[in-house]
Amino acid sequence: MAPNCVIGDLQFERALMLTILILAAGHSSRMRGEDKLLQDVDGKPLLRVVTERALETKLPVTIALPPTSPDRLMAVANLDVSIVQSADSAKGMAYSIRAGLAALPPKCTALMILPADMPEITKEDLLNLCRAWSETQSGVILRASTATGQPGHPVIFPKSCFEQLRKISGDEGARSVIANKSTPLRLVPLPDHHALTDLDTPEDWIRWRASKT
Repeated sequence: MAPNCVIGDLQFERALMLTILILAAGHSSRMRGEDKLLQDVDGKPLLRVVTERALETKLPVTIALPPTSPDRLMAVANLDVSIVQSADSAKGMAYSIRAGLAALPPKCTALMILPADMPEITKEDLLNLCRAWSETQSGVILRASTATGQPGHPVIFPKSCFEQLRKISGDEGARSVIANKSTPLRLVPLPDHHALTDLDTPEDWIRWRASKT
């Protein structure tokens, strides 16, 4: 049976299955020794915050982690998620996506790719994407954007894109799959800059925290 995805106070049951893949296997190379995914957000490590928000959709959640990541693993301890280790994560984001794909349940027919370094993505944002997916015919890529149409993340890929995703490489993620335009694309607007805010450097974090005070 497909999972129940919560839409506001309602639940609907999809015959097709959507899984959220959280990309958390990067090496925080621009953080100069710190781990961006363990930065404090609302009293918790960022990785746990993003994961808990994903779990609130009631969809299956898989997290791609690097081969040795005890601190990140501890950050998501006791959460109902699947963990996949991306042995080639040092080669780029594409390999984490491929590792996540390889671990998907057979009945999965859509994949939401959610980078773990996006602290402004809320439960409501994920539910908006979930709702858009429920209302859209299969075979369409759904990509989060700003209200003015600037594309960002997360992105939902239908199963028809899985074979292309298995062939991606490097640190470009899934951009090439979107860029080849073989699959229709629909933007899903999210509030403010939620779809664009990712924090890669200590300076990014300082500016972001200052903007919240």
